Amino acid sequence: MAAIVKWVLAVALCLAPVTAAWAMGSDTEPSSPDYAQGVKAVKAGNYEAALPLLQKAVAEKPKNANAWNYIGYSNRKLKRFDKAMTAYRKALAIEPNHRGANEYIGELYLQMGALAKAKERLKVLDSACFFGCEEFDELKEAIAAFEKKKSGS
Repeated sequence: MAAIVKWVLAVALCLAPVTAAWAMGSDTEPSSPDYAQGVKAVKAGNYEAALPLLQKAVAEKPKNANAWNYIGYSNRKLKRFDKAMTAYRKALAIEPNHRGANEYIGELYLQMGALAKAKERLKVLDSACFFGCEEFDELKEAIAAFEKKKSGS
C-alpha cells in the first residue's frame, strides 16, 4: 500500500509543472517587446500606459490569452468594466482554463454583483488547479468577503 502511495505521489509531482503551465496559458513563443513592456507597466500599476502596448501585442498575436488577460485586468482596475469583460472573454475563448482570466473575471463579476457567475469561475479554477493554486484561493477569499459584506456580518 505504501509503495502505491509513493508511486502516485511521484507521478503527481512529475506532472504538476506540466499541468500548472498548461492551466496558466503558458506561451512557448518568445514574447514581443510590446507585451513585455505592457506587463511591466501593469505590474507597476500604470494601467493607462499598459493598454496601448498590450493592444499592439494582441494585434501582432491575437491568440495571446495572457495579453488579453492583462488588457482585461488593466481595464478592470480603471473601472472600464465592459472593456474588461470583453478582454477576459477573449482570453477564455482562447484558453478556457486560463487561471488568471478565470480569477479576474470572477472578481469582475463580484464587482458587478453577479455572485453566481463568480462561483462558476471558482468551479472552473477548482478543476484547472488540480493541486490547488493561488488564483483559486484568491477568488474563494473574494467570494467569502462579498458574501460576508452582503449579509452585513
